[in-house]
Amino acid sequence: QVQLVESGGGLVQTGDSLRLSCAASGITGSTYAMAWFRQAPGKEREFVGIIRWSSRWTYFADVADSVKGRFTVTGDNAKTTVYLNMNSLKPEDAAGYYCAARLGGTITSMTVESSYPWWGRGTQVTISS
Repeated sequence: QVQLVESGGGLVQTGDSLRLSCAASGITGSTYAMAWFRQAPGKEREFVGIIRWSSRWTYFADVADSVKGRFTVTGDNAKTTVYLNMNSLKPEDAAGYYCAARLGGTITSMTVESSYPWWGRGTQVTISS
């Protein structure tokens, strides 16, 4: 059984940095991806970033254009924990942040919420101006 547990959310000020963690257990296979999505009140859930480990490439990591230059996604050597490193936080970054995982998948589908069968419960990020 795959379990994803997010941590690291909290209340920060505009311009601060924050690192979210997602610890995974139960994932088997050499090619899998762990992604971050976020959802603000009244808005749809949106893709934030991904790290994809495979047997052919060490890993592929990317973030959405909306956070590029401020956010990065990294993972640990054990490939069981993924981090969302957030810098220069803005009020519009406030949201519930969710970790998701899937086996395989294509790069073109990495932003597709329905392509991820496993989800964490989320961690809240609140930003004061």
